Amino acid sequence: MGDVLAGFHAAWEFESDSVLIRYERGIRTPKLFQALGERRVPMAALAGVTLSPGRRGTVVLRAEPRPGADPLMDAADGQLKEGCDPYRLVLPAEREALAERYAGELRTRITETGPADHHLVPVPEAPLQFKAYDGKASFDGTAVRFRWSWTGASSAKWKAGDQSFPVGELGGVEWRSPEVFEGHLRLLRRTAGSSQEAAGQSAQPPQPDQDPAAVVFGLGYGPVHESLPFAAAVLAPVRAAGPATPVPVPVPRRDPADIADRIRHLGELHQAGLVTDEEFSVKKAELLAEL
Repeated sequence: MGDVLAGFHAAWEFESDSVLIRYERGIRTPKLFQALGERRVPMAALAGVTLSPGRRGTVVLRAEPRPGADPLMDAADGQLKEGCDPYRLVLPAEREALAERYAGELRTRITETGPADHHLVPVPEAPLQFKAYDGKASFDGTAVRFRWSWTGASSAKWKAGDQSFPVGELGGVEWRSPEVFEGHLRLLRRTAGSSQEAAGQSAQPPQPDQDPAAVVFGLGYGPVHESLPFAAAVLAPVRAAGPATPVPVPVPRRDPADIADRIRHLGELHQAGLVTDEEFSVKKAELLAEL
């Protein structure tokens, strides 16, 4: 193919075995796209292509990645907003015929549609870091490190101390978008073939703000364009290491001071308009019930 299809915020360059997606830089371009820069997506990573009407005189060309082929989409787990979908190209409606031609050619090159047995799309390279609400997360390619902040970290995390997690000890990564209440990044440990009960693990994960294997997000902390590529970069070598049973490590029940901190944080989100009156009341009641 060897041609380029330019749309809003991105341009797709078509090759015989891949699509090179180059994201624009600019005020209106989603920050996630700017952070990604460009991505080469092998044809083997795609399961399908669709073309549909968009908003305000546009059409949308979207490539559907195969499950398990892209660590970024695996980490996102369906939480990305439509406008931040890196596989979505928005074009003026007058380019619909051209877009349909490219979509047709892509479909002829897609040969597999089931889950991929390994990641096929590259992720951002280490070192990577971002600032969470209760600490700073960094990844050098071999280990993830959490360094707790003086103001945001719970007493449970301070008692546990700063943390370092070699990739070989991890079984998974759990990312919850910072655009919803209680967003977090949690690292899941590996177990060697035994059940959670036999390994002395709890089936219920601890609260992220109490878990030394997690950092929590807040207003302005852990934004999507920083924390999601970070999660994907960690997930890629974890999955490459082979299957394992990921389980969280239990930690002590919250103490009153920690609950007071969470209620204060909830109040900040409520005042900023990010949490509704009903959500504020329900979550506050849940936190008070843990005293």
